[in-house]
Amino acid sequence: MTQPSYQELTKEQIPHAFPEGPEGPSEIIVISGKSHGMESPVRHIGGCWYLDVKLKQKGASVFQDIPAGWTTFLYTLSGELEINGKKYEPYHTIVLSAEENETGIALKAASDNTRTVIIAGQPLNQPVVQMGPFVMTSREAIQKTIMDYQQQKNGFEKSRTWKSKIGNLGR
Repeated sequence: MTQPSYQELTKEQIPHAFPEGPEGPSEIIVISGKSHGMESPVRHIGGCWYLDVKLKQKGASVFQDIPAGWTTFLYTLSGELEINGKKYEPYHTIVLSAEENETGIALKAASDNTRTVIIAGQPLNQPVVQMGPFVMTSREAIQKTIMDYQQQKNGFEKSRTWKSKIGNLGR
């Protein structure tokens, strides 16, 4: 496993790509990864891209390169997004193929103010075992993690008394 780390960036430190210039119909906030000549300063482990794509007007389009073979999905946030002639409304997850010959995605706005996020990463190529909120690579690792949680050790020391500072703000 990799040791945990933290990196803080201000809004001003996160690059924005403008495929057709700053006055053009598209903007991509490069939170992690690369887009149209811009690269995020985020240190990602094992390859992980997070791109916030804004298509300002109906008909605006952009092609986003994605490394061949990567696992990729999109989540629509607003407007109506068109991919290969199919339209997606807000709050839909679109899982893309990870075929070796596919190296990107063409996006088109079917309405004004369309926004989606693209999340892509190198495949783990390892077993995945999930139980409750825990995801590990073996049943034994899951059982150890649950024991650690129950015994409040190995990172779970404050798990029973922790309270969110913002969790009740919207209520």
